[in-house]
Amino acid sequence: MRRSSRVSRLSVNIDHIATIRQARKGTEPDPVAAAVLAELSGASGIIAHLREDRRHVQDRDLRLLREVVQTKLNMEMAATDEMERIARQIKPDFSTLVPEKREELTTEGGLEVASRIEFMKVYIGRLREAGITVSLFVDPDEKQIAAAKKAGADWVEIHTGAYANARGAQEQDREYSKIFEAAQLASSLGLHVGAGHGLNYSNVARITDITEVEELNIGHSIISRAALVGIDRAVREMKQLMI
Repeated sequence: MRRSSRVSRLSVNIDHIATIRQARKGTEPDPVAAAVLAELSGASGIIAHLREDRRHVQDRDLRLLREVVQTKLNMEMAATDEMERIARQIKPDFSTLVPEKREELTTEGGLEVASRIEFMKVYIGRLREAGITVSLFVDPDEKQIAAAKKAGADWVEIHTGAYANARGAQEQDREYSKIFEAAQLASSLGLHVGAGHGLNYSNVARITDITEVEELNIGHSIISRAALVGIDRAVREMKQLMI
């Protein structure tokens, strides 16, 4: 029997709408239009990752998203001076700090916080002074969760990639347990808890059983589904799996 879930919020990452557009450096499809449709379909927030190399989301997209998003705008970003400057100008509701490598296809793991607590504390402090809620994208690791609290984060987003990529029930159970325990620890420390990366229509339901997880952040699988059935249906189908 499933435990009663309190995961009712779904934030949709629209990066890969921009990826399709950038394939031809054109104007369509428009990630801003996708964000509006996702909200109308029940999304509780919109996520956009502005990367150093601008491989998908562009600065203009963020400015327009800030104007049109009616729920909340979450700017994923590396902890750099450039991104801090842009975040302070755009003033997203959330900034999620993530690791970033130029050669990676997508974010490969959680942020290293434990060895950089003092740096992160100052960086997070400046964002919070600008009125931005700060989340740290971290692996389901006790050391990183505790460090996120010490650094002054409001939220942690638990990296679910290892769970999503697990092969076989035993490996998936092991990775699920790590997420479960990390979410419990984070909540006990007073952190808000989100989860995301690699979640799809086949594996998402189990994560919603973790009552400490307040929000799921999903992009690739929803955008992939949207390419076949439209973003309205893709978002609604994912929301249905969260009930």
